[in-house]
Amino acid sequence: MQPLSVQAIELEGAWASQADLCKLVFTKRGNQAEFAPLSDLYGSGFIINGDRIMGRSAKCTIKSRKQVGDDLELSAACATGVMTSNVRFSLKVIDDDNVSRAFPEIQGMTVKYTRCSL
Repeated sequence: MQPLSVQAIELEGAWASQADLCKLVFTKRGNQAEFAPLSDLYGSGFIINGDRIMGRSAKCTIKSRKQVGDDLELSAACATGVMTSNVRFSLKVIDDDNVSRAFPEIQGMTVKYTRCSL
């Protein structure tokens, strides 16, 4: 019997809360995604590049990750213009281009995100 192979969840790219708003939330400069001007008017999103997660108002560095099946628990050190904090959250993979994000400390706050192709 062959052992089961577990593949790492691939999260690189720009993720928006609504697929049809990708072009309003993100733009592309060279081969890098960035937030479009006034993107916060159209929806939320984040960009993952390696161990870096960028939101509109915070930049985070992933400190640890634990994958269990299609769930990925992340711990990140984040900084805004006024403070720093440690944040824990989980991502559940729905399929290759859709995840849902949840915060363990906040019950019922789950947001679905779609990977944008720019």
